Amino acid sequence: MIVRPYPNWLRMMFVVRGSVILVILPQLLLTIALATVVTTFRASIVVGMVHLTFVPFSLIGLTLAIFLGFRNNTSYARYWEARVLWGSVLNDTRTLARQALTLVESDADAPVFVMRLIAFAHALHHQLRGTDPSADLERLLSREECARLRELRYVPAMLLVMAGEWLRERRRGGALTDPLAQAMEAPMSRLCDALGGCERIANTPIPFTYAVMIHRTVYLYCLLLPFGLAGSVGAMTPVVVGFVAYTFFALEALSAEIEDPFGLQPNDLPLDALCQGIEATLLETLGRRDLPPVPQPVDYMLR
Repeated sequence: MIVRPYPNWLRMMFVVRGSVILVILPQLLLTIALATVVTTFRASIVVGMVHLTFVPFSLIGLTLAIFLGFRNNTSYARYWEARVLWGSVLNDTRTLARQALTLVESDADAPVFVMRLIAFAHALHHQLRGTDPSADLERLLSREECARLRELRYVPAMLLVMAGEWLRERRRGGALTDPLAQAMEAPMSRLCDALGGCERIANTPIPFTYAVMIHRTVYLYCLLLPFGLAGSVGAMTPVVVGFVAYTFFALEALSAEIEDPFGLQPNDLPLDALCQGIEATLLETLGRRDLPPVPQPVDYMLR
C-alpha cells in the first residue's frame, strides 16, 4: 500500500510510484505512435479508406466509461471488504486477549492463548499470499504446537481450534464459567467469519469474461480513436488520444490490481504491517516490551 503525504499539484502530475503508469506505458506509447502516424498520413489512400467520425466514439465512450466504472467499483468493494475483515481480526484478537486476562480466574496461561491468536493472524497472512508460515509459527509457538500444524493445508483454521481447546480446558478446570466461555466464543466465531471472508475474496475472482470484454473494448476503442479524430482535431489528435487512452488504460489496470487485495502490488493491502500491528498490540496487552518495530514504508510502499 502506498503511504505518503500528498504532494503539491505540480509534483502530483509527475508521481510515478503508486501510479500504474509503468504498467500501461508500452500500450500507451503504442497508441500515441499510431495516432501520430494516422494524423501525419491521414490524406493517404490507406488511412483514407478508414473513414470514421467522432459520433460512434462518443456513444461507445459513454458505454465504456460505465463498464469501467462498474469494474472499478467492484474491485474496490473487494479491496475495502478485505480491509474491514482485517480490521475485525485486530478488534476480535484484542477482545479475546483482554478477556483471557480479565475473565479467567488465573491468567498464568493467558500468554499461550494470546500467542495462538498472534500466530493465527500471521498464518492467515501467509495463506492469503501463498507463502510458508513456518518461520513465524516457530517464533510464536511451542515445538509441540508447531509439530501439530506441520503439513496442514488450513493452518489458520487449526489455530482457531487450538485457541478453542484452551478455552475448553479453562472451563473444565473451573477457571472459566459457562456464561463467560460463551462470551469469549462470540469473538472466536467472528474470527472464523473473517477467515472465511478472506478466503472467499482470495479464491473467487471477478468473472473472467468481464475482464476480457472490457479489455478488448478499451484497446479497440483507443486504437481506432485516431481515425475518428484526425479529420476534425488535426495535429492535436495524438495528444487527445493519449489523454483518453491513459484514462481508460489506467482505470482498467488499477481495477485488475486491486481485484486481489492480498497481493504484493503497490496498491494492495499491507498484510505484513497489519500482522506486525496485531502482534505488537497483543504483546503489549501481556505486558511485554519487546515489541516488533513500527512498520515503515520503503520508497512510500508499505507491504
